[in-house]
Amino acid sequence: MTLQQSYYVYILSNPRRTVYYTGITNHLLRRTYEHRSKLIEGFTKRYNVTDLLYYEQCNDPLVAITREKQIKDYRREKKLTLIRSLNPKMIDLYPSLL
Repeated sequence: MTLQQSYYVYILSNPRRTVYYTGITNHLLRRTYEHRSKLIEGFTKRYNVTDLLYYEQCNDPLVAITREKQIKDYRREKKLTLIRSLNPKMIDLYPSLL
């Protein structure tokens, strides 16, 4: 019996909800922790992007990569609609992963 690897497409935001970051990972808890702890140089560290607002799980890495690219191409309003479909109050979902 083989365990199937999961991949996650996720959207993070800063506490004021003025910027959004879309990423992909095979370990959502670890990756979100890295962003929150400012362990990753770049956009998320520079703009204090720490709150997990949305994620979806995929079993195929190519599907996850395609989905990440699709979401990255969304305009802001479409991203907000997507986030609110899962998380209407736009709360940080990270604590629910613990």
